[in-house]
Amino acid sequence: MKVLMFGWEFPPHIAGGLGTACKGIVEGLAHNGVETLFVMPCASGDEDQSCTTIVNASDVAVKYVSDNVDEFLEKVKFIHVDSNMVPYVDPEEYFDAIEKMKKESVHETVIGFGQKFHFSGKYGANLLEEVSRYAQVGGTIALQHAGEFDVIHSHDWLTYLAGIAAKEVSGKPLVVHVHATSFDRGTDDMVDSRVYAIEKRGMEAADRVVTVSDLTRNIVINRYGIDPEKVVTVHNAVDFSGKENMSVERGIKDKVVTFLGRITYQKGPEYFIDAAAKVLKRTRNVRFVMAGSGDMMTRAISQVARLGISDRFHFTGFLKGADVQKMFALSDVYIMPSVSEPFGISPLEAMRTNVPSIISKQSGAAEVLKYALKVDFWDVDALADDIYAMIQYPALSEFASSKGYDEVNNLKWNEATAKLKKVYESII
Repeated sequence: MKVLMFGWEFPPHIAGGLGTACKGIVEGLAHNGVETLFVMPCASGDEDQSCTTIVNASDVAVKYVSDNVDEFLEKVKFIHVDSNMVPYVDPEEYFDAIEKMKKESVHETVIGFGQKFHFSGKYGANLLEEVSRYAQVGGTIALQHAGEFDVIHSHDWLTYLAGIAAKEVSGKPLVVHVHATSFDRGTDDMVDSRVYAIEKRGMEAADRVVTVSDLTRNIVINRYGIDPEKVVTVHNAVDFSGKENMSVERGIKDKVVTFLGRITYQKGPEYFIDAAAKVLKRTRNVRFVMAGSGDMMTRAISQVARLGISDRFHFTGFLKGADVQKMFALSDVYIMPSVSEPFGISPLEAMRTNVPSIISKQSGAAEVLKYALKVDFWDVDALADDIYAMIQYPALSEFASSKGYDEVNNLKWNEATAKLKKVYESII
């Protein structure tokens, strides 16, 4: 079996969980005897291709080029807008890109090299333009490789139009993979109608919709009106290969409680800070770390100052790669108080590093993690109680650490993609 797969990013150059999940999926599929042809807008050339073949969309010549894709696909139209959607990206990088484009007054997506599109592969102001151009390339690739694949797989809304185009020209079945929805990226009144329309269209056109959790499955069914019969949950896993536990010197005797993620509404940073203040009223032998960046950074710093806990609270800024593993190694407890989290891989990574985790019940990870403590994101008192218990009672912490380590090591991509392979087989 061979899959034509559309993604937006792939390690080592990633801005968030989407690219990491894609790598785990193609590796797991390879283990299950499924070949993948992975298409991305802008490949760097140093991606790991041991388990997949990478196609750089920027290198693909499109035979028919226009400002709309009606000539190529009857119903998918090109819309050029300045967009502020940032699904997976370091906010500092995003705002830098926006300012740069404002100054230079140019589009990153331009026609060059004959009839090839040059994609930035970023999440900039012309994101919807790139999404639409990507659809034209997606259809072209499907034509070029006609007969070489059995099913099409599109990851998240950025690639849904490409998947639809590939399905239209090839007649092959389409799977769309929902890693997050518009309702996960903000409150109901913040949902962008343009992105929602693309999401809904992709889900309606798909032969199967795969969601990363039952939480997301319910959103797809209830908020997008998709037939429950074609929506399947396949929980995420984590790739731990090559991630050995590192030894670090602490330099302090205090316990360390860590929040690691985008400092945005979705991740619930204000609840973490409020809980920290409550814990610090009961003990001072603890430090709280907020690792990440985002649009609520300034607000978070002000909240810490207002609560008078600045001497016990640290902001690291955005971390990636080895620095993330080092932060886990320095931590005694990991917190994920997300308001809405389709899945949430970070607590699995923490537990793999023997760090006990406390997560919100409003996360997909809560469906599969038995040995993580769970609280409602809004219940700051319960969160503070759990943090205090973890740092004050060694037996509880050691139990959660040991059992959690064993638990996450059983959440393998090989098993997750075996389920995904069955989804493919059901529609071929």
